[in-house]
Amino acid sequence: MIVFEFKAYGKSAQLTAVSDAIRTAKFIRNSCIRLWMDVKGTGKNDLQKYCAVLAANFPFANELNSMARQASAERAWSSISRFYDNCKNGISGKKGYPQFQKDCRSVEYKTSGWKLADNRKSIAFTDKKGIGRLKLKGTRDLHFYQINQIKRVRLVKRADGVYVQFCIDVDRFENIEPTGKTVGLDVGLKEYYTDSERRMVENPRFLRIGEKVLKRSQRRVYRRVKGSKNRGKARQVLSKRHLKISRQRKDHAVKLARCVVQSNDLIAYEDLRIKNLVKNHCLAKSINDASWYQFRVWLEYFGKVFKRVTVAVNPQYTSLECSSCGQVVKKTLSTRTHVCLCGCVMDRDENAARNILSRGLGTVGHTGTFALDALPRLGR
Repeated sequence: MIVFEFKAYGKSAQLTAVSDAIRTAKFIRNSCIRLWMDVKGTGKNDLQKYCAVLAANFPFANELNSMARQASAERAWSSISRFYDNCKNGISGKKGYPQFQKDCRSVEYKTSGWKLADNRKSIAFTDKKGIGRLKLKGTRDLHFYQINQIKRVRLVKRADGVYVQFCIDVDRFENIEPTGKTVGLDVGLKEYYTDSERRMVENPRFLRIGEKVLKRSQRRVYRRVKGSKNRGKARQVLSKRHLKISRQRKDHAVKLARCVVQSNDLIAYEDLRIKNLVKNHCLAKSINDASWYQFRVWLEYFGKVFKRVTVAVNPQYTSLECSSCGQVVKKTLSTRTHVCLCGCVMDRDENAARNILSRGLGTVGHTGTFALDALPRLGR
């Protein structure tokens, strides 16, 4: 499954109809969550049947396409099933009890309720919401795929407008020549990563660079009267600033991951739990700014596309063990040079990268991890 995204253009009345469709999808999803809370033993089929009940009782829900209502019910069941799985697997901490959605930004259609133009440059939504025909602008070419390969069409509302995402049922594979190279990656905050060949990539720090503009935009929001149009305009400007930074992070992660995967036959990296790392309030902002998880997601994705081996290894003691003799050399986080009694002296991150590569070569690891589940939501 691949996702192509296009910017949608239409009249103000059409964009208002898109917002109305998104609110309806949120209403159906939250109503399904309420049904599950109130009626014990509610299953996925019960939620699907409940969509027809909502359409009969609420005219605005009946205006939305029937398959779009079912997709909203599937979103509700997704959060419920995830909660069940976390309880069954004994996940520590909070289990992710289903919550009512407050800020919904998308509505999803299945195989009906929309019609793509013959030139693939516009799409018309045929339900009773009144969205009508929207022009599409993007760099992707939909002529390579048949209409029956498009399984989902998603309307996404962002700070800079409305986007249309096409979920296409196709397996993406590309054949490239083997390089005969292997590499271990140690991510960090000073350098984005250091590999086992002494190559270092600078950390771009997109949030730190744009923080001054963000703070100025945030102050303008606070100075406006709550509920006023000027405050709404200031919030939109602030949202665009955040959107730009998130896009910069994604673009950097995609290009870097693709380059690493194409240049090596095996890539070993740390199996980090970012959720636990950001509990350190002194480093949380820098860790989130580095977006290590997104980089890992795209490493695994391109590894699957280019048929490369990606291995996640246990990061324990990778910075302390000597890559030459294996002896544990204790050091603080501020100590950036690894010095061992065997005479091995090198950068701390390079030593860790070599240990990561050694562990990746010494074990099968796991090439398909939970990170691949996030690919359809990334929209690239």
